[in-house]
Amino acid sequence: MYYLKIHSQPEGSIPNPYKNSEGRNMTNDAFLQNVKQLVRMHQDGLLGGEVMPEDALLGIVPDEDLPNVLTLAMSLNYQRNAYSLWQSVAQAYQDAGSCWIFRPLAAATCERDELRSVLIHHRVALQPNRHPEIWQRVAQGIVDSSPDGSVAGMLQSCEYDVAALIDLMQVRRKSSFPYLSGPKIFHYWLYVLESYAGISWKSRELITIAPDTHILQASVQLGLCSAKILQGSASDRQAAAFAWETALKDSGLAPIDVHTPLWLWSRAGFPPLFGPSGRS
Repeated sequence: MYYLKIHSQPEGSIPNPYKNSEGRNMTNDAFLQNVKQLVRMHQDGLLGGEVMPEDALLGIVPDEDLPNVLTLAMSLNYQRNAYSLWQSVAQAYQDAGSCWIFRPLAAATCERDELRSVLIHHRVALQPNRHPEIWQRVAQGIVDSSPDGSVAGMLQSCEYDVAALIDLMQVRRKSSFPYLSGPKIFHYWLYVLESYAGISWKSRELITIAPDTHILQASVQLGLCSAKILQGSASDRQAAAFAWETALKDSGLAPIDVHTPLWLWSRAGFPPLFGPSGRS
């Protein structure tokens, strides 16, 4: 594990695992300048204008259905090509005979074989047993946690508070939300709901970065973490998330704010950071 020991570091320096590839400590100010420059590059469209996987839903799924669609599909967004998943989800939603699978009550109460047939047909599910089971359990978890059986109702019952959702989905009813309650997918799901469904969160600072492969690589490239985290174990990902949380404290940025810039930067092959504090 590579957790930080801030109390043992010189004032103004970034502690291990914030050590760059040459082994030199960079100051926290310099690191934050680079991060903010990366965010500006993303805002200015300088990171390739990459289309995000969930963009496949834009113009297809109406706003009122986005929370249900994003939530149920996100529960299967694990160890697979995200672009293919969301394209399949868009196709299933457009199919008048299949779109019922995105209504939690219908998905929770249907016959498993019926659900399996639709999910497999559109390649929303790749595992014929496990994936339909997860979809149906998550649908039932939504129904049990919402006054109207919808994700919107579940969020409203939690008052759009991240702390309350953590308690509901990762503590009290964790078994009702397989995969979705895991630390990586859960926090990315919150980010996607904010970005695509326009949810405004209370306790937003509790949304940690979602450390997938691209985020880990970008964390090393920026000098935040050592290359050891690229092994990608659960403890490595947890360490990276904790490192970002610590580094961005009191910076005006929440960890989830840097997720997309980091992801796109890695996908683009780490183009130079432009500006006085960037690498050029």
